[in-house]
Amino acid sequence: MSTWRTLRRADDGQVLLRRLRLCAGFWCKLLGLMFRRSLPPDEGLMFAYGRESTTETAIHMFFMFMPIAVIWLDGDGVVVDKKLARPWRPLYAPSCPARYVIEAPPRLLEEVEVGDRLEFE
Repeated sequence: MSTWRTLRRADDGQVLLRRLRLCAGFWCKLLGLMFRRSLPPDEGLMFAYGRESTTETAIHMFFMFMPIAVIWLDGDGVVVDKKLARPWRPLYAPSCPARYVIEAPPRLLEEVEVGDRLEFE
C-alpha cells in the first residue's frame, strides 16, 4: 500500500515536493521508479525501512531511463547523504546508515543539504 505525502524542510517549512509517494509494500519497493521515462518536477518516491542501515537502503539504477536525486534520511528525518544517481549503474549506497530513501527529480539536490531535517506529512 502507498500513500501520498508532502515533503517539507523542518526549519523553514519550505515545501520541497508536493507529491511524495510513501512506498512501504513489497511490490512498490520492488518496482520503484523502474521503467519510467520521466518524473513530474514536484513528485517523488520515499522508501521506508524498519531500521537504519547502509545495505538495506542501497539502490540500483537498472531499468532506469533518467537520472534521479537520491536523498537518505535517518530515523529522525535528518539527511545523512545525497547523490545524483545515473541510469544503469549497479549500486548507490549511503555513507551513513539511513532509514528512509527519497527518489526525486535531480533539482532536489540543490534544495537539500546533509544535516537538514525533513518532514513528510
